[in-house]
Amino acid sequence: MNYAMNITSLRPKFIRHTEPLAHLFIKLGVTPNQVSLLSLVFGFGCALAFSMRYFAFGSLLLGLSALLDLVDGSVARNNHSESDFGAVFDWITDKYVDAAVILGVGFSGVPVITHLIDAPPLADFGVVAVALFGSMINTFIKPVVYAEIGYRERVDGKIDDPLENIGFFGRPETVLVLVLGGLTGYIWVSVIIVALCTNLSAIQRVVYLYRTYP
Repeated sequence: MNYAMNITSLRPKFIRHTEPLAHLFIKLGVTPNQVSLLSLVFGFGCALAFSMRYFAFGSLLLGLSALLDLVDGSVARNNHSESDFGAVFDWITDKYVDAAVILGVGFSGVPVITHLIDAPPLADFGVVAVALFGSMINTFIKPVVYAEIGYRERVDGKIDDPLENIGFFGRPETVLVLVLGGLTGYIWVSVIIVALCTNLSAIQRVVYLYRTYP
C-alpha cells in the first residue's frame, strides 16, 4: 500500500508559493502567532457563515484560513522566530477551526444523511458528530505517537514523525472537501465524505503503527 498518497506529502510545494505573502507579513511586522490567530478568525468566520447557510462565502473564508495556516510557518522560518509555543499554538488553532467549521454545518440544519434515507433530523447531526470525531482522532494520533515513541527531531520547524505521510485523508483533504462542498452547494456530501474518510484514515494510521511498532 502506498501510504504517501496525500496532500500533506505535497506541502513543501504549496509552501513555496506562499513565500511572497510570508515576506509581506514580515515587512508589516506581523508575527507567526498573529498569522495563526488570523487563520483562526477566518475559520470562525467560516463556521458562522456555514451555520447561516452562506456556504459559498464560508468556503472562501475557509480557504483563506487554510492559506494562512501555511503562511505562519513560513513567517516563522524566514524571520527566525520559530518557537515551541508557536508550534503548539498552530496545532490548537487548526483543531479549533476544524471543529468549528464542522459544527457550523451541523448548526445550519441542512439535511445530511436524510438526503439519502428516511431518518429523524437528529441523524443529520449524528453524521456531523462522526465527522467531528474523525477529524479530531485522525490528528490526535500524531501527538500520542510523539509522546509515546519519542519523536522530537524537527525538519523545517515541524517534527519529523512516521505519520506525516500516513493516512489518505488528513486535514488538508478535509478542508479541500468542505471548500468544494460549500462552493458547489453539496456541503452535505462533503460532511459524509469527511465522516467516512477521516475515520478510515485514522484506522489506516493505527494499522501502520501496529505493523511498524509491535
